[in-house]
Amino acid sequence: MMTEEQISEVLSELRSLYLPLEDRSRLNFETPYEALVAVMLSAQCTDERVNMVTAELFKEHNTPETMLTLDEDGLKEYIKSCGLANAKAKNILASSRMILDEFGGEVPRTKEEILKLPGVGNKTANVVLSNAYGVPGLGVDTHVFRVANRIGLATGNTADKVEKELCAIIPKDYWTKAHHWFLWHGRKVCNARKPDCENCSVKGYCRYYKAKQEEAEESKETED
Repeated sequence: MMTEEQISEVLSELRSLYLPLEDRSRLNFETPYEALVAVMLSAQCTDERVNMVTAELFKEHNTPETMLTLDEDGLKEYIKSCGLANAKAKNILASSRMILDEFGGEVPRTKEEILKLPGVGNKTANVVLSNAYGVPGLGVDTHVFRVANRIGLATGNTADKVEKELCAIIPKDYWTKAHHWFLWHGRKVCNARKPDCENCSVKGYCRYYKAKQEEAEESKETED
């Protein structure tokens, strides 16, 4: 396990690397409702693809009222390239209806309430609330999960467990920013298939990198 000092040093380094990006989501949106729809569409889909889809969708359907002028088939035509179109269309329309019927037409501002929306899980709730309303939250997507576990800041085998571990070691005021630090590091350096360990500025702390080094040493000894 990492010491408190090591954890602080890793977080400080990631912050210095991604300070210009720590408040920037890669999803394009103007309102809390647009943020909700964009995040729901981003499940198992790239942000670039979501932005292409929402650029067209939001021209005429960027409020709960206008979204509900579409039926499921109509919405699926817009979002089919994002994948999981059946489930996403159903959940977006059901959430839109609930926002109108139960929340006065506005996306809920509390986690307890936003989790009531169909298709909204813990990660989506955190990302929407933090980016749309400034509510502290540390959404754990695939990038955050991978980076936190590789470095050794977390050991959880589920997103919820990793979220709890990270929130326990990161000050609440930095939860939203830290989400972006991990996300950008996962995209720029610590990608899934071929992490650029040699050019990673936190490799000296990284559990994954150390394991790779030990593996290489063992392999070399075996060859010798």
